[in-house]
Amino acid sequence: MRFSVGKNTAGKDSWWLYANNNEQVAWAGETFASSANAHRAAASFKAGAATARYDVYQDAGGNWRWRAWRSSDKVASSGESFSSRSAAQRAADNVRDNAGSATL
Repeated sequence: MRFSVGKNTAGKDSWWLYANNNEQVAWAGETFASSANAHRAAASFKAGAATARYDVYQDAGGNWRWRAWRSSDKVASSGESFSSRSAAQRAADNVRDNAGSATL
């Protein structure tokens, strides 16, 4: 896995996490005031991914997603939606178990 910090299509700074097959598996879920802030947020998620609280939920379109929390702060969101709760849970578990060793 690898983190990428850069600008989204609207020109705002954020971070994304990609699997080894280059599929986006997570993103910050927000934008930041600067690239440095986005980089700090990615490093913080990397350091705390294993201990974050992950929840799986159904979005307005009926698809399943996950998000990661530290205290009351959302720190990451799924990079895609899933057709089943179990698939979203497997994806969250994968991020929890592997984001800490991702390159940044």
